[in-house]
Amino acid sequence: MSAPALSFERDIKPLFREKDRTSMSRAFDLWSAADVAAHGQAILARLQDGSMPCDGAWPADKVDTFATWLNAGAQP
Repeated sequence: MSAPALSFERDIKPLFREKDRTSMSRAFDLWSAADVAAHGQAILARLQDGSMPCDGAWPADKVDTFATWLNAGAQP
């Protein structure tokens, strides 16, 4: 049996901390599935190059989870 599809609420939103949301609030809301999906490629690029979040790169498994969700259609 395969794992359930990733969801924004269960799997992606918890990756972003309150301070991440606050620091990006002028551009978009990291706790909004629609905003994160709309800016997903730019967010992924920053996660992959380690420039987001600004206080330290995510571990590879978190970046992979985000990329998988995005590449699967960014389901809410």
